[in-house]
Amino acid sequence: MGKYDNQKLKILYILDYLQKNSHESKPVRAAELIAMLENRHGIHCDRKTVYSDVAALQEYGADIVSIPGRNGGYYIASQRFQLPELKLLIDAVQSSRFLTERKSRELIEKLCSQCNEEDARLMKRNVLVSGRVKSMNESIYYNVDAIQEAIGQNRQISFRYFDWDLGGKRRYRDKEYLASPYGLCQDNENYYLLAHSQRHGVTSYRVDRMTDIRLTDKSRNPCPELTGKALVEHARQLFQMYSGDAVTVKLLFHRSLINVVIDRFGKDTMLIPQDEEHFTFTVQVAVSPMFLSWIIGFGDKAQILYPQSVIDACKDLCQSAMSRY
Repeated sequence: MGKYDNQKLKILYILDYLQKNSHESKPVRAAELIAMLENRHGIHCDRKTVYSDVAALQEYGADIVSIPGRNGGYYIASQRFQLPELKLLIDAVQSSRFLTERKSRELIEKLCSQCNEEDARLMKRNVLVSGRVKSMNESIYYNVDAIQEAIGQNRQISFRYFDWDLGGKRRYRDKEYLASPYGLCQDNENYYLLAHSQRHGVTSYRVDRMTDIRLTDKSRNPCPELTGKALVEHARQLFQMYSGDAVTVKLLFHRSLINVVIDRFGKDTMLIPQDEEHFTFTVQVAVSPMFLSWIIGFGDKAQILYPQSVIDACKDLCQSAMSRY
C-alpha cells in the first residue's frame, strides 16, 4: 500500500489504537499516537494533524474524551461492551459443553477484541477452557446455522444422528432423520433442537450429535405445540430434555431446597408452607426417568404427593435400581 493510501487510513488507525489501548486511567497522549503512526504505518504527522483527526472522529460520533494539560491525552469513554458484560459472555462460552475447546477459544478471542488490550489480557488470564468437559463435534457451529436457516425458510431438514460406543467412537443410527425444526434451546449445559417428525412426533435432538444437516424442499409440518408461546412452554415441560408425558405433579420439599426449586422451575412457582421444615408446590413436568431420578437424589428431603401414577413410577424405578445390588 502506498504512502498516499496510508494517509487516507490514518484516522482509522488512530481510532483503532484508541479502542485497543486507551482507558480512563491510562489516556493516550498525542506523542504516542504520532509515534504509533510513524513506527507501524510509516505515516509522518504532527500534533496539529492528530488534534484535527481526533476532532473529526468526535464530530463523527466516536466517544473520545480529551483530557487537557501536560499529562492529558485521549481515551474511549464507551466501549461496545462494558467489562462486566464481556465477563458474563466469556463465562457463558467457557461453561457451554456444546462448544468444542477450539471454538470456545475462538469466540473468547473475538469477545476480548471488543475491549482495550490491557483489559483483554486481564480477562484471558482468568479463562479456563482446558480440562472442562466439552463437545467433540466441531460442526455444531454450522449445525446451528443450518437449523436457523431452515426455520427462517420454513423448511424441513434431513440429518444423521449418532450415539457414542464404548470405544468413544460414533455409531450412526441406521436411517436418515427427517424433521421440521422449530426452536433451539440450552438445557443442562447441552444444546437441543425442538422439532416435529413423522416418526416421533414432537421431540428433541442433541445438536452436537447431529451431522450432515441439509435443507430439503419440503415445507415444515404444521405443529401448534411448537409455535409461539407454546414452544417455550413445551421446552419447559421437557424437563432435562428427556421425553415423557406432561403431568401436573405435587411435590413436598424440605425448606433447605428452596433455592434448588426456584433455580429449576422459576421464581413464579408458588411455594406453600406445609410445616416449619417443609413446603409444597405444584408443577407440570414431563415425567421421565431423569425427572424421577432428580427427585430420588434428594433422599428424604423430597417426596411426590400426587398423582399416584407418578408415585408408582418412582417406586418402580427405585425397585429396579435396588434389584441390581
